[in-house]
Amino acid sequence: MGAKILIVKLSSLGDVVHAMPAVQDIRSALPQAQIDWVVERGFAPLVRRCEGVQRVISCELRRWRKAPFSALTRQAWRVFKAELQQDEYDAVIDMQGLTKSALVARLARLTPQGRRFGLAAASEGSSFEAPARWLADVSITLPTHIHAEMRSRQLCAQALGYALPVAKSYGLHSSAAVGSAVALVHGSSRADKQWPLASWQALGQRLNDQGHSVALPHGSDAEEAMAQRIAGGIARAQVWPRLGLDALTDALAGCAGVVGVDSGLSHIAVALDLAHVQIYNFDTAWRTGPQQAVRQRCVFAQPTPSLDVVWQAWLAVSGSAKP
Repeated sequence: MGAKILIVKLSSLGDVVHAMPAVQDIRSALPQAQIDWVVERGFAPLVRRCEGVQRVISCELRRWRKAPFSALTRQAWRVFKAELQQDEYDAVIDMQGLTKSALVARLARLTPQGRRFGLAAASEGSSFEAPARWLADVSITLPTHIHAEMRSRQLCAQALGYALPVAKSYGLHSSAAVGSAVALVHGSSRADKQWPLASWQALGQRLNDQGHSVALPHGSDAEEAMAQRIAGGIARAQVWPRLGLDALTDALAGCAGVVGVDSGLSHIAVALDLAHVQIYNFDTAWRTGPQQAVRQRCVFAQPTPSLDVVWQAWLAVSGSAKP
């Protein structure tokens, strides 16, 4: 029987996607291993799609902390704790490095030889809280200047004692048929990551001229209003209905490509290996951006990349660039 391994990566959407290659590394190095994953309920549908994850244990720590002593919270916590402690694990790996994730890892049951692994310190631009180091049995030191995906991959490789594979896979797939629409992922939780309305409309017009229709996803009222404004300046544009994460992943997978700001949906596009341009207003693409330059490309400028720069990147990744 293979080792039982528990991954603790609770949130957020982009961070969950960045943890998926580590799961594929484990599968390659330890093909008999059982891999379970603790994650916030909102992201559980995506984790269930990750190849090699046997059991997804969902929690709602963000919601529970708003009413920690309510009867509903206490009952939900008891159910979560029972599910978490259903198995004993040979290795529990806290990929998050926060106090809450370390406490979840601490709550999990170990085999007699089992150990809890975590991060020893923050890497540049990452979130980290010192108690996470103290709550782990083994704290692993990683380079401070490291991509988010490599941070998780190296942590797992050192914890489980295998050489890091050269090839990388997310293990995220969809059976959706590919159409001609290009999705414009315009929404972000931070206003300073967004791209101007006029630029989105001009990009959409160029995509129409190229033969593509434009699809506009959204996840909030504000994003829906922005999607409607963008669509108002494009001849062939459709504002998608608000979709759950499962349906949204399939909808993206059915697109010819994606152009988007630094957001969770953009990272899903990368994991699906779609033609994708990711727009950065800050020089942080080295930490979270796509690393496969043939199908995906980052563009960065301040205050924001120009339409022409984004368009040339799209032509390159979509295979439409002229020699």
